[in-house]
Amino acid sequence: MPSAPHQSHLLIIEDDKGRREFILDGEAYSVGRDPRCAVRLVSQFVSRHHATIVKKTHPSGQTYYHIMDGDDRGKPSANGLLINGRKTSTHDLGHQDEVVLGPGVKVTYFYLDRSMISTVPHDEFDITLISPNMMEDLDEDDDIHDEDTGGDTAIGHVYRVLESPEN
Repeated sequence: MPSAPHQSHLLIIEDDKGRREFILDGEAYSVGRDPRCAVRLVSQFVSRHHATIVKKTHPSGQTYYHIMDGDDRGKPSANGLLINGRKTSTHDLGHQDEVVLGPGVKVTYFYLDRSMISTVPHDEFDITLISPNMMEDLDEDDDIHDEDTGGDTAIGHVYRVLESPEN
């Protein structure tokens, strides 16, 4: 069952394949270089079944994810997990936790609870960026040339093009 609609769980994966996103919305994920892993990592330094991520629920109803080193049968990975700079075998993931699975292989977890974001009605930001008064025609006596460039500024050129008989 997906997490509550107002919650989003996201992994940013960085490995030999580059950087990509992975949305967590399921109950459990295998992480590793094996093609059958739900979260597939591309690196020779990652075990075939390097870690397991499992969804948990707080008594408040808020969901979170827990990561464990190794596969779902308890077999540990070769390199283990380095989470936020500390080696550990298990961890409740928190917003912006950084999980290093090997040289050049990093997964960063992001949590967003949309119910905590206040929305402001768009009307408060509805402003006019260009005043209609700014669009009045220039008098022919207005100086639109820059003396330092011999009268050939970009603005002067635009006005000359607009005033040409062809337009």
